[in-house]
Amino acid sequence: MAIKETNVDRSDATVAKSPSGRVRRTPVGVRNVLTVRGKDPAYEYRIVNDQSDRIEQFKDAGYELVNASDVIVGDRRVNKASPEGSFAQVAVGGGDKAVVMRIKREWYYEDQARNVQNVAETEAATKTEALKGTYGKLEIS
Repeated sequence: MAIKETNVDRSDATVAKSPSGRVRRTPVGVRNVLTVRGKDPAYEYRIVNDQSDRIEQFKDAGYELVNASDVIVGDRRVNKASPEGSFAQVAVGGGDKAVVMRIKREWYYEDQARNVQNVAETEAATKTEALKGTYGKLEIS
């Protein structure tokens, strides 16, 4: 059976157009559920798993919980649940949740400088032991 092609008017008036306010689609495999948008530039942000006492540890270190109304967490999803409280949350799998926390940028950089110093001290101690001949051969180039 042959399909007969009819003469169809394809002018702009008859062709359906996509709505002008259409949301951009996100291709499969490109979603990032851990993105945080709407961040205050005076802070560094981190997503912290709500397990054991990790949130309290971060609070003790100067981090604060971020209100759900202040940021948008993750890419657009049809089945995205609304936050269960006043703090920004994200499902991280296995029934676990994580919260968005932030710390003042100056404190964050102080912590990072301390971490770099600790790594440098550990490397120096390792090199010192290696140069004594007790740990094998070490070549520094």
